[in-house]
Amino acid sequence: MPVEQSVNLANQGIGAGFMGLNPLFLGLSLLTMLLGLVTQWWIKRTFNRFSHVPTASGLTGAQVAQRILQAKGIAAQPGAPTSRESVGITATKGVLTDHYDPRKGIVALSEPVYGVNSISSTAVAAHEVGHAGQTAQRYFWGEIRTRLVPAVNFGSQAAGILIMMGFFTAMTGLLWLGIIFFALSVIFQLVTLPVEFNASARALNRLTETGLLTPEEVPGARKVLQAAALTYLASAMISVLYLLFYITMARRR
Repeated sequence: MPVEQSVNLANQGIGAGFMGLNPLFLGLSLLTMLLGLVTQWWIKRTFNRFSHVPTASGLTGAQVAQRILQAKGIAAQPGAPTSRESVGITATKGVLTDHYDPRKGIVALSEPVYGVNSISSTAVAAHEVGHAGQTAQRYFWGEIRTRLVPAVNFGSQAAGILIMMGFFTAMTGLLWLGIIFFALSVIFQLVTLPVEFNASARALNRLTETGLLTPEEVPGARKVLQAAALTYLASAMISVLYLLFYITMARRR
């Protein structure tokens, strides 16, 4: 889900301290802040709306995840996986903290999902299982995203420092190096889009194929998944806008 991001909206705050008086930066900051707030409000509103609508199957999020994995021939059990070919299903604290860890082979479901029966919990669980399916099938964009993680983790930390030093010292080399590192974060978020969209498409297909959702329940699940996808799209848009801003400022120097 949207909260599972190695690069998040906090990265977009680079430069606020030393360009706060720049009208363009102020306008961009306000725009992106508003966009972030609206998308977060929308996903929470949609999730809460359908979290109070139980499904006819009566299955909790954890049970849905297990059913889908088993239907695809993947061994699944509560807790940590017992082999490389199996997937573990665990509970994690918080709301909308659901994620899949490809390194450990664990689908982690948040409290309102793991032990709850609702359209929202069913959709979210199926989405995270979609990521497990991507890993099992070595989905192209998923593999690219995983390989980018180490570089992005380093680059996102170095970008802010280098950009700030570049502007303060007027050393364009440092500035452009920081922009390159920041661009890695942007690439990561753009690559994340097809990964998340594909996981949602897999989720809806599995839920209908296995009969875990009735035809009347599918539209609600689709709305939950679409709202989640919107947050990823907004995050990518914000990253691109800031990247263009930094490039513009660097070119002016």
